[in-house]
Amino acid sequence: MSTRKQERIAIFRYGVIAPLVGLKKSGYGQTEALIRQIIRREWAIPGSPRSYISRSVVMEWLKRYEESDGDLKSLYPKVRIDKGRLRSMDQETEQAVLKLKKELGANVTLPVFLRIARERNVVTPEFGVSLQTLYRLFTRHGLDESGSDGVDRRKFEAELPNDLWQADIMHGPLIVDGKGNKRKAFLFALIDDHSRLIVNAEFYLNERLENFLDCFKKAAAKRGLPRRLYLDNGPAFRSHQLRLCLASLGVELIHCKAYVPQGKGKIERWFRTCRMRFLPLLKDGLTLEGLNKKLEEWLQGDYLLKIHDSTGQSPMERFIKKIELIRRAPGNLNDYFRTTLRRCVANDRTVRLNGKFFEAPAALIGKSVTLCVDVQKEGAIEVFYKEQSFGLLTPQDKHINSKVRRDNYRADDKPRNAKDPELPDAEPPKSGQLF
Repeated sequence: MSTRKQERIAIFRYGVIAPLVGLKKSGYGQTEALIRQIIRREWAIPGSPRSYISRSVVMEWLKRYEESDGDLKSLYPKVRIDKGRLRSMDQETEQAVLKLKKELGANVTLPVFLRIARERNVVTPEFGVSLQTLYRLFTRHGLDESGSDGVDRRKFEAELPNDLWQADIMHGPLIVDGKGNKRKAFLFALIDDHSRLIVNAEFYLNERLENFLDCFKKAAAKRGLPRRLYLDNGPAFRSHQLRLCLASLGVELIHCKAYVPQGKGKIERWFRTCRMRFLPLLKDGLTLEGLNKKLEEWLQGDYLLKIHDSTGQSPMERFIKKIELIRRAPGNLNDYFRTTLRRCVANDRTVRLNGKFFEAPAALIGKSVTLCVDVQKEGAIEVFYKEQSFGLLTPQDKHINSKVRRDNYRADDKPRNAKDPELPDAEPPKSGQLF
């Protein structure tokens, strides 16, 4: 505390006790009347949010002043003899906490740090130190997570629309599902780095990869294909299927460095805006469809057309300024988002998938085939053999099979197909693309 501040506080305290200084003990009644006036009065106490002074405090100030023979410094605020140490923990625990903080590094958040400290018995389960106290302790020792780590970070912005998209997941509010149960919703969102346009955002019931792919597919169909996609290191974002889909579409996949979220600042900042401006508007009891409808209304009315502080333009205006440079998504976009699996067709023409049986053309009996599964459409499974489509598999129905006539084709029949000597004359249907 500065000397000037100490002097200001001492002057205030003297002003409080001044009417009591020098009164004789014989004037007890007069002294008590003055004290009652002091403790009932509302004061503007420097450096304190309180406005009233208790009797014990008044008497303490008066005693200190009179015992010092009227030295104003006796009314200075007392300096803590334990300054620099925490009152809520002993010195041994404090040193153990600091050692653990140095071990874990600056990127560990305070709640996670406290959980790890309890798990490793660095602190007891009933340890009652607040996160603010820990923050002050780490700051005083130069271990605060906001401190500079010497890494060269710079603001960046993509030069053109769809040059770079950033994407992430945010935990959303509780919704009511079809069975009346409350479930947490998860918000997938993609933002165009150049324009700050939310190319697509949608709530889902879980964080699985198929939901992110659905969100990305809708964004690509609506806003065109990005050249690069910037994601974190979540399990869903490092899957083989995601890399395959993006590579097939000519989209470069970029992952940010582990535990360094600063690179995704634009999407994180939008999530913050969403929490502050959108979530407080919601009412309880919304369904997933109702929640997504509210989100779309908010985006159209409160975000897309408003001037962005960083760009000086609305996201939509900045995005369409060079719309002629945007790369359109292919017409068969859905085909790129199917899961590919390898299976062997059994002698009864069946293929087993997720515990269910499906029937393939008789010409594929004994062949190792590729299945392209559309996770968004139940039962939409297209079968390929040597990159040639043989149409969609049909669910097995044993009752119908007991009544239908069997194909005459046998595996040991003489091949008659000029294109592929392993297949008969029948021209298989074409309904998709294998990549």
